[in-house]
Amino acid sequence: MSAEGDRLHVVTADDIADSRLRFGKSLVWGSAVLMIFIAVLQTADQNGWIDIGFTNWRPTLYAYIFWGICLCAAQVIMRGEHGKRTLFVLPATLFVVSMVVFPLLFGLVIAFSDWNLASPDGRQFNGLDNVRQMWSDPFYWNALRNMVWYTLAIIVEYAIAFGLALLLNAEIKARKFFRVAFLLPLMLSPVAVSWMIGKSMLENRFGPVARMLRELGVDNPSFFSSPEIAQLMIMLMDAWTYIPFMMIMILAGLQAIPRELNEAAKVDGAGAWTQFWEVTFPLMLPVSITAILIRIIFKLKLADIIINVTAGGPGGATDSVTSFIFREYRDRSNVGYGTLLAIVYLVIIVVAMTILIKVADRWMRPRY
Repeated sequence: MSAEGDRLHVVTADDIADSRLRFGKSLVWGSAVLMIFIAVLQTADQNGWIDIGFTNWRPTLYAYIFWGICLCAAQVIMRGEHGKRTLFVLPATLFVVSMVVFPLLFGLVIAFSDWNLASPDGRQFNGLDNVRQMWSDPFYWNALRNMVWYTLAIIVEYAIAFGLALLLNAEIKARKFFRVAFLLPLMLSPVAVSWMIGKSMLENRFGPVARMLRELGVDNPSFFSSPEIAQLMIMLMDAWTYIPFMMIMILAGLQAIPRELNEAAKVDGAGAWTQFWEVTFPLMLPVSITAILIRIIFKLKLADIIINVTAGGPGGATDSVTSFIFREYRDRSNVGYGTLLAIVYLVIIVVAMTILIKVADRWMRPRY
């Protein structure tokens, strides 16, 4: 009975005729050649080598859609039932390619171009000029250094989040209320946090915090005039927003630990610290590392609070790479240079996260 049931899920290879295979291959390669031909024509038209009247990239898009339809149909023609299985994945793959790979390739073209929206000349290829400008740009390297400090602050955020999770996992009064209260910052957008705290509460003239400090005798309290204090304020606002995210992940991990483990450790004479260090913390490593890695990804995109509160000031002290690139686009309209900076930053993120994930995986792997 079980053997027959297993055979129901086995798809045997269809007997495909040679003429059918040839038709499927010709369908795929013919549509591919047509797409490449139209793309080459449109590229030549966009660069002014020929004039065929293409006003946008829709012909290439339509050719790509036609090629995708032919590719999906050819899977069924050439592979039969196995090809039908491929149709569950292939359309989604083609959509991802169209929405990710093509824009990335177009971004590479822009990155090696001089394209300032304020210039009447339009986009002009300039080779490695943008790379040389980036290499000698002190503000970009300053933003990268700031990102190192912003990322290192996650260690403190993790410690606070772990402490709050331990507190909310304990048997305390009004535990449900505190769980909701601690999650409130996560429900706000970073833009709302920046205006509510950075632009209102910490405003140096009329903000309530500045008024209270004046009452206590502090002359001219300012939270964003000093580079060190301004950077600290950005870290605090960002931490206040995202510590609840790490806290809720760690709390979920703590609740998944069987209570019998801690009770057994208590019977063996282990104190509270020994139970935490020898039982709870090792069991929480997978959840903790996952929370830290996701938090690093969020931190590397830090821009909203900086743009709204300090605009990177004073003197670039609070700039993140993302906020610096945003100002390169908005204030200077320098699309080519800004795109190059974004692509370089993307490469740095991909390499750094790959290394971190491999190190974390090797660290969490059990040793026998």
